[in-house]
Amino acid sequence: MKLIGLTGGIGSGKSTIAEIFQTLGIPVFDSDRRAKFLMHSNPKLREEIINLFGREAYSANYELNRAFIASSVFKDPEMLQKLNALVHPAVFEDLVEWVQQPPQAEAPYLLQESAILFEADLASRFSAIILVIAPPDVKISRVIARDDLSKEAIEERMRNQWPDDQKIPFADYIIYNDGIRSLIAQVTDIDRMIRTNG
Repeated sequence: MKLIGLTGGIGSGKSTIAEIFQTLGIPVFDSDRRAKFLMHSNPKLREEIINLFGREAYSANYELNRAFIASSVFKDPEMLQKLNALVHPAVFEDLVEWVQQPPQAEAPYLLQESAILFEADLASRFSAIILVIAPPDVKISRVIARDDLSKEAIEERMRNQWPDDQKIPFADYIIYNDGIRSLIAQVTDIDRMIRTNG
């Protein structure tokens, strides 16, 4: 099965692009969403996170304390790296199971959406990589509207991700989500090329 990576920095619009691919019949594995789910539901992963961050990482009923985790990792790259080292293997196991399930098995190819595909050194697992890029001010505006974060908090998270110009040389396809170029046209062109290139 051909697995295509879909990536882009915070606020780039990866989820919107993923939705367009889904309308074309392409299944999408959302790494960030599955990671959040597993951090709640996987007992082994939960215990590892508690060992790393302390009991404050979860509430009494095992709800993830996202604000506490975010404040811990986005100011401390070493802690972010340690968290990723726990979460990524669990997400990969989940991906392997997902790939084998019926809807995915019949698809022409699969997409894995991952915000930190390059930063986590995952590029080698994909047949090709689609990068979604957008101007920094557009990204910030989108995240403020979506997550109600301050500009400073968003910029802090951006500093933990590669800038677009560092990712571009490693991408096979680029989608410009700048509010000017048609997203549907760009996605359908890439879909056709992926299907054609076998």
